Amino acid sequence: MSQQIVFEHPLNERIRTFLRLEHLFEKVDYFMPQYDPWATRVAVEALLDITAVTARADLRTEIGKELERNINTLNRIASQPGVDPAALTRVLGELERAAGNIQTLGSPIGQTAREDEFLKGVIQRSSIPGGACSFDLPIYHHWLLQSPERRQSRLDHWLKDLRPADVAIRLILSLARGSATPRQVIAPGGFYQESLDPQAPAQMVRAGLPAGGALYPEISGHKNRFSIRFMRLEPRGRSTQTGETVEFRLTCCVF
Repeated sequence: MSQQIVFEHPLNERIRTFLRLEHLFEKVDYFMPQYDPWATRVAVEALLDITAVTARADLRTEIGKELERNINTLNRIASQPGVDPAALTRVLGELERAAGNIQTLGSPIGQTAREDEFLKGVIQRSSIPGGACSFDLPIYHHWLLQSPERRQSRLDHWLKDLRPADVAIRLILSLARGSATPRQVIAPGGFYQESLDPQAPAQMVRAGLPAGGALYPEISGHKNRFSIRFMRLEPRGRSTQTGETVEFRLTCCVF
């Protein structure tokens, strides 16, 4: 099978938030270990975005509820034929540890970074285009020129009370992605629509297309229905929906 690009679309607000946070944590983890101060700038910008998203008072509760839902679901299927007891025990252990770490957090998720005076100054100037440059924030410029080890240590400190959420969200999304087998489907005229079972609400939709192609999907939907329009990337001007029949791999993640 040729290499595929997978496009994801959340079907509820909880998964939408989790996908955004996963993206931001991956961005932090990619740029944080790099030597170049410009990479550290990008890591800090992603960290500030994370603190903004996690400022929601109910996020800790939302993560806890989703972990508990996953635990209950796995316990219900434990006695079904074909279930690997060892794998089930391992995943349940990971979920229970993640839930315990969320419950025992001594402060709100992201509070360490949000209350840091140094980061507050960066946040205030970052709202201005180019506002975090060296003459606006000499203290930030000075810190960025410190050794990579010192920058890494400070970033680790800011991320300490965010890591339990990071681990929990990645685990939740991993289980959702692996909950269903992709199937090959056809979109006549570049359009596909499907109704969903309201008794088994889907978490997200995943559409896979061959890498290197000229098409990409625009997905919209909610827990009852979703639709996909396959758009052709134009070198100039707006993208347009293809009129061709498109074959793609579809996964409805219902876990």
